[in-house]
Amino acid sequence: MANPSRSQKSMRTTQGKKPKSKTKKSRHIGLKIAIGIVSLLCVALLTGIGIFFFYVKDAPALSEKKLDATVSSKLYDSNGNIFEDLGAEKREKVSATKIPQELDDAIVSVEDRRFFKHNGVDPVRIMGSVVHNITNKGGLQGGSTLTQQLVKLSFFSTKASDQTLRRKAQEAWLAIQLEKKHSKQEILTYYINKVYMANGLYGMETAAETYFGKELQHLSIAQTALLAGMPQAPNSYDPYKHPEAAKDRRDTVLYTMLNNKKISQDEYDKATKEPVDQGLLPLESDNQERKVADNYVKEVITQVEAKTGKNVYTDGLDIYTNLDTEAQNRLYAIVNGDEYVQYPDEELQIAATLVDSKTGKVTAQIGGRNIADDVYLGMNRAVNTNRDFGSTVKPITDYGPAFEYLQKSTGDRIEDRPYNYQGTKTGVKNWDNSYQGNISLRQALYDSRNVPAVKLFNEVGPENVTKFLKKLGIQYKDIQQANAISSNTETQDGTKYGISTEKMAVAYAAFANGGTYNEPLYINKIKYQDGSEQSFSNEGKKAMEPYTAYMVTDVLKDVISKGTGYKAQIPNLFQAGKTGTSNYTDDELAKIPHYGSISPDVMFTGFTPHYSLSIWAGYDNRMTPITSQSEYIAQDVYREMMSYASENVSNEDWVMPSDVLRIGNELYVKGASSVPAQPSYSVQSSYYNNNYFNNTTSSTSSVESASSVSESSTIAPPASSSEAPVSSAPAPAPTPTPSSSAEPQPSQPSASADPPNQTPAQRNEAPKSDN
Repeated sequence: MANPSRSQKSMRTTQGKKPKSKTKKSRHIGLKIAIGIVSLLCVALLTGIGIFFFYVKDAPALSEKKLDATVSSKLYDSNGNIFEDLGAEKREKVSATKIPQELDDAIVSVEDRRFFKHNGVDPVRIMGSVVHNITNKGGLQGGSTLTQQLVKLSFFSTKASDQTLRRKAQEAWLAIQLEKKHSKQEILTYYINKVYMANGLYGMETAAETYFGKELQHLSIAQTALLAGMPQAPNSYDPYKHPEAAKDRRDTVLYTMLNNKKISQDEYDKATKEPVDQGLLPLESDNQERKVADNYVKEVITQVEAKTGKNVYTDGLDIYTNLDTEAQNRLYAIVNGDEYVQYPDEELQIAATLVDSKTGKVTAQIGGRNIADDVYLGMNRAVNTNRDFGSTVKPITDYGPAFEYLQKSTGDRIEDRPYNYQGTKTGVKNWDNSYQGNISLRQALYDSRNVPAVKLFNEVGPENVTKFLKKLGIQYKDIQQANAISSNTETQDGTKYGISTEKMAVAYAAFANGGTYNEPLYINKIKYQDGSEQSFSNEGKKAMEPYTAYMVTDVLKDVISKGTGYKAQIPNLFQAGKTGTSNYTDDELAKIPHYGSISPDVMFTGFTPHYSLSIWAGYDNRMTPITSQSEYIAQDVYREMMSYASENVSNEDWVMPSDVLRIGNELYVKGASSVPAQPSYSVQSSYYNNNYFNNTTSSTSSVESASSVSESSTIAPPASSSEAPVSSAPAPAPTPTPSSSAEPQPSQPSASADPPNQTPAQRNEAPKSDN
């Protein structure tokens, strides 16, 4: 065989060595990648360990006191006095020897199946929750063990946004340390005695005795499972308020017990068939005094959670509120007794909100009369928006926007004549089915005529009305022409849309303080467990021009001094306000036996430079009417409460802003086209210095000077609302009150007879309209 040539050798060498070189090179690259990955993992591990120990170095020390104590929150009034300690006296501790095995099995099965196998942190559970959260679109699944949950309840906030990496690291560290110091049974006992169980109760033993009248060891399996499942979301699984959700959760616990072989199939079948309310006792209140501020407390809790995300039942907060305890006690006494106001029966309900006009602080509030002793955080009618506030909307929906955007004067003339809602053949009528002709805007408002109100609404336009209302914290999903004289709305979305005494009080407060709106504020300051504090106050937002606020206020003085609100008069107090009455449809009237005028709701909202107070009165069953005998009930409550609130504050009139002119009795915006071409008088009105104006008359018609104190009572599409007439019974002569009007004050307002039962045409009843 011939020897290969040099070129052939070279080729062979090249061909033979090339693959070998690639293989070695690939191995080197692979080794480098492996080393790199391992190095990165080591760096990541070391970094993670470093971060972990950096985070846990600031972890709080384990404390037996904190593990054992409740974490309820304390509520303080405006003077720093405690008036509510949520759950402090509502805990019965149970010893480990009295905890039934079924309860341990239920808790472990549903909350932490590997509880007896881990050391406080469960890597398997953590990885399982990660995989679940990645692969499922449903709710997120947590990886915390029971021990970590106990640590969280005892040492940290339960707020979701507080669950940071630092906080999780500290929870894990403390959980590991806790497991070294205590046995599993001791940890379970702490947990059972610690958790919140709804209705102001802490600990499962407390819940067992309160809900079922038994100790834990004597509960049925179904009852035990119910309690075991509640801590995840106690208010949502409250068997009193949410029985269906409570049953679903109970059955889930029973299913996990069956899967873990803690109960038999027969026991499971029997327990799931047991009604969730079987053996459930009526709740009893152990603190009669707490009823006085029950509604206020409910709003405090709501506002704390909305502004901070904290849980008042688990985060141990010191909450300093704006509650004036003395004012709250007086309001409760006025509403619940007959010493101040004579009520027709025990069923009539009252809702009231008193706010500081300058700050928006809610100083007193009540959401109902004669509330049962067992009610805890019950329905608060003071914030509900499901009733009609009638003509109290006119200053904020019609006249305020007209002064603001069109710069109309109080002396502008408007025709109170037959008028149809725009785009319809439906007429707008006043309660007496008559009209007063050419009148001033001042008279149109203090006499509460419907036609002028709807005309102004349309002239301003729904867009501007909506903008004006929004600045006052009031919204309608779809505002209608009928909202010129009514707050009725088909959509409420909780309390987002529509009007309540709370919303009305702060809206009128903007008139009282020169046009600045402040949201209703129940909380002043919160002290957290870590020693930090957070304060709450309103910066105030401009809702309208000062001239708008002053002009509306000036006219609303006349409502009390000579208009429909004369029952609200308080001697020598500078105040302003507006009445409101809703109506029944004609079909509803046909179903209610009655004589004279009847209404489902009556309201009054009034204010001084210091306070704004809104009152609603009516029956929970809307078809139970307020009769002419009680049509002034809201004014009566207002008068008594505002008299008390004003006792210890100064009594001064509003100062007329520089952009307002007073000519005769009427007010004009400087520079507006409505200002008459004549010498202007810019004089501050005063009850004590108005002799000049008493001899000056505005160019009003004779009809205006003889105006009635009755209010309109028209049903308008789509809502039925406005003002009811006053009773024909003689009224006592009111005591003169400060007034901005230059017209002589009558010694007694004239009273019109009740209107007869009206026909559908007279009552302006019409189907709901999109116009």
